[in-house]
Amino acid sequence: MRKRIDKEDISVHARHRDSAESRATILKAAERVYAEHGLAGARTEAIAAAAGVNKALLYYYFKSKDDLYQAVVGSQVHEFQQRAREILSAKGPAGPILLQYVGYHFDFIGTHPHYPRIFQRMMMESDRRLERLIREHSMPLKELLVAVLGRGIRSGEFRHVNKGHTIVSISGLTTHYFNIAPAFRMITGQDPYSKANLARRKAEVLNFIRYALFMNPEAAAQ
Repeated sequence: MRKRIDKEDISVHARHRDSAESRATILKAAERVYAEHGLAGARTEAIAAAAGVNKALLYYYFKSKDDLYQAVVGSQVHEFQQRAREILSAKGPAGPILLQYVGYHFDFIGTHPHYPRIFQRMMMESDRRLERLIREHSMPLKELLVAVLGRGIRSGEFRHVNKGHTIVSISGLTTHYFNIAPAFRMITGQDPYSKANLARRKAEVLNFIRYALFMNPEAAAQ
């Protein structure tokens, strides 16, 4: 027998959908404002205006500007970390796993343009949350990367390298392009986030890693 759906059920579902959409809209607007001004410089009025909502609704979903900031940072970190850990924890040859991880990292930042700016500001402002993020998320990810590099060295896929410095080098290759995106735009007159530029840069990053790290870079490219 088909269950009857009354108006109250429909209203509850509609309110839930609207609430989720409103919260997501506020988070997206806050992400832009925090990237531009940091926590100290951001104003709730500016965030509400960017989201197209009144300030009361902003406080309905988030208790304070600090809570909203934590929600913005947390949502980005958790989204990235979950998939990154899945990739790095996979079984199999280390080379394809490392390249998949680097490609995912690049794509994630490419679709989250405010991500690097927010974390740059956290480092510049000595944000107290940064230590917790590093301890809870960056350190476990680093250990997974160390394990993948170690496996690749033992199997003969990778050259014998200093694993810690290799991780720093890979991170720099992946993120530096986005950190200098404003300068790239001014110097070249091009959009660093255009589909063509992102594809070209990603290909160059992966190719550089192959020739810097892999024992057989031509085979790794196939």
